[in-house]
Amino acid sequence: MISGSMVACATAEGTKVGNKVNSSVAYFDDVQTIPSPTRLMPNDKVITMEKIMSHPDWIGQQPENPYWGDDSDHVFYQRKQPGNELRDLYVHGIDGQPASTVALVDQHKVASRQETYSKDGKYRAWVFEGDLFLKTLADNGTTQITRTAARESSPQFLNDGRLAYQVGDSYFSWDLSSRTTSQLAEIKMAAKPKGVKAPDSYIGKEQQKLIEFAALEHKNAKDREKRKNQLKQRNSAVFNQSFYMGKGNEVVASELSPNGRWLAVMISKTYRRGDKGDIMPNYVTQDGTIAAQKVRRRVADAKPSDQHLFVLDLQNHSKHELSFDTLPGYDEDVLAAVKAENHQREGKVYKSKPAPRSIGLMYQGLKFNASGDKLAVMVEAWDNKDRWLAQVDFDNKKLVSKHRLHDDAWINWLFNDFGWFNHSDTLYFLSEESGFGHLYLMNSKGKISQLTNGKYEVENLTLSKDDKHIYFKGNRKHPGVYEIYRVSTDSGEVTALTDLDGMNNYELSPDEQKLLVVHSEIAMPPEVYIKNINTSQRAKRLTHTVSEEFLQYNWNTPAIVPIKSSEVANPIFTKVYYPKDHKEGPARKAAIFIHGAGYTQNSHTGWAYYFHEFMFNSLLTQQGYVVIDMDYRASQGYGRDWRTAIYRNMGAPEVVDLKDGVDWMVKNANVDREKVGLYGGSYGGFLTLMSLFKEPDVFKAGAAIRLVADWAHYNHGYTSNILNMPQDDSIAYERSSPIYFAQGLKDQLLINAPMVDDNVFFQDTVRLVQRMIELKKETFETAIYPVEPHGFRQPTSWLDEYRRIYKLFEENL
Repeated sequence: MISGSMVACATAEGTKVGNKVNSSVAYFDDVQTIPSPTRLMPNDKVITMEKIMSHPDWIGQQPENPYWGDDSDHVFYQRKQPGNELRDLYVHGIDGQPASTVALVDQHKVASRQETYSKDGKYRAWVFEGDLFLKTLADNGTTQITRTAARESSPQFLNDGRLAYQVGDSYFSWDLSSRTTSQLAEIKMAAKPKGVKAPDSYIGKEQQKLIEFAALEHKNAKDREKRKNQLKQRNSAVFNQSFYMGKGNEVVASELSPNGRWLAVMISKTYRRGDKGDIMPNYVTQDGTIAAQKVRRRVADAKPSDQHLFVLDLQNHSKHELSFDTLPGYDEDVLAAVKAENHQREGKVYKSKPAPRSIGLMYQGLKFNASGDKLAVMVEAWDNKDRWLAQVDFDNKKLVSKHRLHDDAWINWLFNDFGWFNHSDTLYFLSEESGFGHLYLMNSKGKISQLTNGKYEVENLTLSKDDKHIYFKGNRKHPGVYEIYRVSTDSGEVTALTDLDGMNNYELSPDEQKLLVVHSEIAMPPEVYIKNINTSQRAKRLTHTVSEEFLQYNWNTPAIVPIKSSEVANPIFTKVYYPKDHKEGPARKAAIFIHGAGYTQNSHTGWAYYFHEFMFNSLLTQQGYVVIDMDYRASQGYGRDWRTAIYRNMGAPEVVDLKDGVDWMVKNANVDREKVGLYGGSYGGFLTLMSLFKEPDVFKAGAAIRLVADWAHYNHGYTSNILNMPQDDSIAYERSSPIYFAQGLKDQLLINAPMVDDNVFFQDTVRLVQRMIELKKETFETAIYPVEPHGFRQPTSWLDEYRRIYKLFEENL
């Protein structure tokens, strides 16, 4: 466990719970080490491979997906049942009452995630199992509004008190007084009906001339059509809100205005996940057959799917498409320099010319203001270089750009939250333009001001009901410590609300007096805490779900050390696992764990996604190894420049960082330079390959798990950000893909490959193995896992995988 004073040396000056601070925290300016905490348990229980790779039920059933009850005095969360994958719902009073399960018969009353409150605070609506429910908060009376096979979603109280909701692509409203349901709009993916048309063929025209009955039938059909249209236009009781968006399209996103007048809809051509050859064989199935599962396209095969933005006027029944050509840089050739470099390599000359770029909606990129007369839209270019925040000019039916964020590398998928104030037309949004993800305000006149600043990152925003504060999660006092803060929207003063250290996520209570905090530490899985916002008292722990057996182990909690980089000014923050008495005796063997995902953070003070690896690293130190876990360049939490250091050159700066880690261990941790191995999965598997192929004299053995061997075979969404498209930038793919460097392998390589991996395809391993066979390489071996996806599920697979890794290290280090 982490002691309360563990990060005192890393806390920024002036950042104290309850105190307002304005100073920018520049944690890169000083060397800051978070030391290993003092051992709290003398127990030296031996850590075994069988135990740590067994089903994690033995660790305990931690609270999942916690949320507040509407009374702000109860918390709900799920817990997994031991021995199966089912979850139970628990309710827990914050005043010390024990937790209890919510019976299945009662879950519709409380199991609410898509919840919304009426503007007067009298009602709450939510969706449970695809049906809509309403609660009167004064008497706790619950009404089931729908009970259908259709799945209702997105409940929303309109300004006139009605409750709106979605069924598929259609919108409905329910009147709380009359209890009647009305359809507000129907979005149909079809061409608008042509109506009754006169025949245009020779035979048809002659038919109506010669046969009186035929002409009469046509006239009657025209009369009925005319009367039906007149009825729709003149009688408000008749539904007349069908909008035809064209055959072969699908809705990307839609948003209904609070005043009920406007419906914003983004559409695109119907997306096809993959082509004929995009399949993955599954050899171990329930019926003994081979299942050919459809999988996504590779980045090399991806094609832009142009999106189109419409505003539908529900009052006047009209449809208007908004062009993106009003956005600055809309037709700019932002890849001109990259294309020119690739053309030059082939002896060609690239001629740049303006051309419309494909534009798509950012996630949750449609937001109306409270009155419903203004719409903010956030979109991104398909080439990943620009993000625009725009507003809709309803009078002229066009987009007006308010903010353009350009990045020569790529726009981050994080730091794109935005929204309107509740009581004004001020917009708040996140942007990375300062070099770190920070919060900005835009007033009604379009003037932008930066609300938070410094060398830290802001995420998970919650606006207070009175617009006076915005709550956020941030790593203000140390890059690996995430606390909960709030910032004054008037003065910009920041107040730290928690001082728990570790990793913290939160949810603000409905009465805005308390925080539900999910807190974890390096050696302590997540638990729920409650923090009273208006007191200086520390957050109070609510749940105790970690098993006694887990607590019996004396886990090796690593120090977090800023290791000096040989290439850049900022250090590489690194978890260091020291074995007992590591500075005594002969130089030690060492292992480097390489986290996956590229853009993630693992050298933080919370419970890691890679908890198996945390326990395995503890086992290694028990056997005398020094182990490090580096947040190499590209990792999350350290700003834009750290993130984009790998642009067009994946596997180069990161390997330099890993080499710096080896140098640091040799100098500071009594490690033998000739006895360093490494292992990692996914992006970590990719970096293991690049390290062994490009630096064979540095790393003596490596285990590459669910590896990427050729980035042209990975997905579009991730890869094209960093390497552009292969057709535009083959140079970047060739210098970033391990398969082009396989000839460099000299030392021992273990490949552990799951076969039903729809993230990194098994084909990546197959192609790499064939390449190494043709290169006559002798120092590699491959283990396959027939039933495993990208994230292993079976304890026997985990055990087999890590036994092989341990054996690799023992035999080669």
